[in-house]
Amino acid sequence: MTRTRVALLFGGRSSEHSISCATAGGVLGAIDRDAYEVIPVGITRDGAWTLQADDPAALTLAAELPTVVDDGSRVRLPDSAAAREWLLERPGGTLESLGDIDVVFPLLHGPGGEDGTIQGALELLGIPYVGNGVLASSLGMDKHFTKTVLQAAGIEVAGWVTVTRPDWDDRRELFARRIRSLGLPVFVKPARAGSSVGVSKVTEWSRLEAAIEVAFAEDSRVLIEEAVVGREIECGVLSGRDGGEPRVSLAGEIVLTGEGFYDFDAKYRGAPGVELRCPADLAAGELGELHRIAARAFEAIGGSGLARVDVFYTGDRFVVNELNTMPGFTPISMFPACWRASGLSYPALITELIDLGRSAVR
Repeated sequence: MTRTRVALLFGGRSSEHSISCATAGGVLGAIDRDAYEVIPVGITRDGAWTLQADDPAALTLAAELPTVVDDGSRVRLPDSAAAREWLLERPGGTLESLGDIDVVFPLLHGPGGEDGTIQGALELLGIPYVGNGVLASSLGMDKHFTKTVLQAAGIEVAGWVTVTRPDWDDRRELFARRIRSLGLPVFVKPARAGSSVGVSKVTEWSRLEAAIEVAFAEDSRVLIEEAVVGREIECGVLSGRDGGEPRVSLAGEIVLTGEGFYDFDAKYRGAPGVELRCPADLAAGELGELHRIAARAFEAIGGSGLARVDVFYTGDRFVVNELNTMPGFTPISMFPACWRASGLSYPALITELIDLGRSAVR
């Protein structure tokens, strides 16, 4: 049987470089090797495309975060949409063929990978790829525009104020008044970052400016969001088959047992004070309503392939927090856990995503 050749892209220039590497490690360790031949392409923090070892153990979230090391090799994409052959340039300039690539699996998180840029490059070359297209990726990456689109679709979101660096420097008092109208506490987030990088919880107004500066270190646009008191619920979404409705997994719940919030260490390093429960304890009617909202949100951004929908459940309504168009696949990530609880194993989930990517109409 001829195996499908999959180029796995990971790393990248964003602050989520190491999370992307860990996601790739998870996929490398679980993908069906009888069905797929994998070409691991690591993108360095400087943006160089390199051929990496097919070694899941080297891409784990151990004490030292994984990273793509530049070994001097360079992966070259086809020069037109008429070709599928990728080339490898060795140090010294020697070229060799990596063969034709059937589909790309872009396991990239954050700007420069999850935001539509890689997706656009692949579409220019006519290369099939896993996941969301250019528009959905761009919308899902930007929390401000995600909220704007969801609100227009009749989906409830938390109140927010978005500021740019010129806004904050030139009209600080005006925006500070708008922010204070949200009430305390508020969450301050980079508009276009993920994995809780640069996110702060502000419980005193005296700490607002410092939190905004932390977020500005990650992005030129910052979102300040009212806190919603409720259970933190997440579920996975997959595109429907043969024109069918989006499929939504059982829900998982993030339960805080300490005083903090679901930050980077809690998500990826198993820090104490957080418990992930999957499936979440929801009545049939509650789960049905969550499924309706998650599918509607996925459709509202023009979703394709996959997404994780994060909501707050107040006991009488679901408030959508965000959509993640390339959720993590690390061993403790919620997206694969929700699908496992729904009867779709990790290897089967990877196979489903590749099949969806190959058949997607862009």
